[in-house]
Amino acid sequence: MKKFILLFTLSVFGLLTFGQQVERGISIIPEPVSVVKKGGHYVLPDNIVISAPAGDEMSFISEHLTKKLSTALGKKVTVRNNVASADIVLTVNAKTDTKIGNEGYTLSVTSGNVNISANKPAGLLYGVQTFLQLLPPQVESDKPERNVSWQVPQVEITDYPRVGWRGLMLDVSRHFFTVDEVKQYLDNMVKYKYNLFHWHLTDDEGWRIEIKSLPKLTEVGAWRQEQIGWFGGFSQPDPDAPKNYGGFYTQDEIKEIVQYAKERNIQVMPEIDVPGHSSAILAAYPELSCFPESGAHAVRTGAPFLDWNTGGRPAAMYENTLCPSNEKVYDFLDKLMTEVASLFPFEYIHTGGDEAPYTFWEKSPEVKQLMQREGIKDMAGVQSYFGKRLERIILSKGKKMMGWDEILEGGITPTTALMSWRGVNYGIEASKSGHYVVMSPTNYVYIDYMQGDISTEPRVYASLRLNQTYKFDPIPEGADANYILGGQANLWTEQVYNIRQAEYMTWPRGFAVSESLWSPKERKDWDQFVLKTENHFMRFDYAKTKYSPAIYDPIVRVTRDSEQYFVELTTEISGLDIYTSFDSSTPDNFYPRYAKPQLIPKDAVMMRIITYRGDTPIGRLLSIPVEDLKKRVR
Repeated sequence: MKKFILLFTLSVFGLLTFGQQVERGISIIPEPVSVVKKGGHYVLPDNIVISAPAGDEMSFISEHLTKKLSTALGKKVTVRNNVASADIVLTVNAKTDTKIGNEGYTLSVTSGNVNISANKPAGLLYGVQTFLQLLPPQVESDKPERNVSWQVPQVEITDYPRVGWRGLMLDVSRHFFTVDEVKQYLDNMVKYKYNLFHWHLTDDEGWRIEIKSLPKLTEVGAWRQEQIGWFGGFSQPDPDAPKNYGGFYTQDEIKEIVQYAKERNIQVMPEIDVPGHSSAILAAYPELSCFPESGAHAVRTGAPFLDWNTGGRPAAMYENTLCPSNEKVYDFLDKLMTEVASLFPFEYIHTGGDEAPYTFWEKSPEVKQLMQREGIKDMAGVQSYFGKRLERIILSKGKKMMGWDEILEGGITPTTALMSWRGVNYGIEASKSGHYVVMSPTNYVYIDYMQGDISTEPRVYASLRLNQTYKFDPIPEGADANYILGGQANLWTEQVYNIRQAEYMTWPRGFAVSESLWSPKERKDWDQFVLKTENHFMRFDYAKTKYSPAIYDPIVRVTRDSEQYFVELTTEISGLDIYTSFDSSTPDNFYPRYAKPQLIPKDAVMMRIITYRGDTPIGRLLSIPVEDLKKRVR
């Protein structure tokens, strides 16, 4: 990693003039509404006095700023309440500034001090994040950094969010993340002004939340046999193998994380995924299935159990759906939602509703009786019946229901909110019919997708480059903006085994999503965003946060003309040169520079590819077997 930091620093900054370095000093993500550069800098003194309002909501903000300035800068920091003069002044407006709203702020850096004002503490929190991004990248270090000029450019910034819902989803069912790891994820969210943590707590592969009235959910449903490799392609698990992989959050831990998030102006929305994705529930309580006597109910490991070759909704080899005709299911859901609602202050509970196979419902005599009794014509109507009964339970707990866009198919009540993931059209449709919508389309914000060449990534079924994510618009043309709550990115963790990989998958695409959700549409600029991203890579190096360098790797396409294969290489960002070899050697910038599609030699076995910026290697060395290249022809 140290070598990478050195190479990166040389490549990004060694070739720049001093004037360009100063220009790059303002690298704020997400881009503010307005930035006026006044020239000059404010140099932070050795003894820093922070003036801040008193109160519980301010305590984290003051402590966070103090820790940053005292740790990396090595400064002595004193916090006082509403003093007349200070080096950094945080002020809650006495008179509301209607322009900036509850989360906006103004930030002024003069030759004498820094002033941040807002209507609410949330705005001050985001103003502090922007202030820290005005400082050199070393501010993210966990130890004193010497020989750094701790100065801030003199600017006037006015800033407020474009949309209210700015979310990231973390799936902790497929792979479990500890309390500290979830907090680590939240810490990076607040840096980029996210305010909604969608916590995917349940799925076929594990149940992660303690429900005291239903103890088997965690005694049985939280554990499975461990299998490592390509999730979805595992061999069927050994039924006698120990089930010791997994985990769950106690209710005290849930409360701890909810409070931790609240201090960072992040709401936590739980997801309890039903009626499909319920294998972990049925492993614990098989009587909630349509066929409890089958004996096949188990927490899934990642071995195949759904058939996706159906052209639409999957078919189930093993039952993973709650039985909508079984009254025990609704008693179960009432107990469950009583406890979930008490743990999460946020107004919505997400109930999934996606990818529910109809396989076992179609076989069930009891479901057929339900359809006859209720006048239901098809299985989409059966799911709608289930969803409406579930919503009544949730409403009785003082909460609102949200689900994935499949819940539209059989009809939903006016009070149900929708998360549009299969593109934007379902969200547009729902908004026009008066339903609140969160935009979360796969083709822009599914950050479990591969972000670089397949030779560098855990293999999944689709790719999503940073430049595509940056095109995300949470208020697409045709939607009723009055019903668009906002948007979010989703990190499913089938191929994400640990927090380092979760960080790698989230960043820098999380930068792009944050800018799409916060910044005015007209303020977005891809080329400027790339420059800012490179600055934030340095910040992450100092913070020891992992990220993907895929923007430096070429995009590889293969075409075929008769019996000849050609490799076409392009770069996602400008200013890079590409060098290749087919002779099993490692190319560098003394090799011929790539200029046009290259013919794969008849007997070649391996292609190697690397990008340079000037004389410095910047991309990863890609080593791709010719056999694999030929499989890429479309």
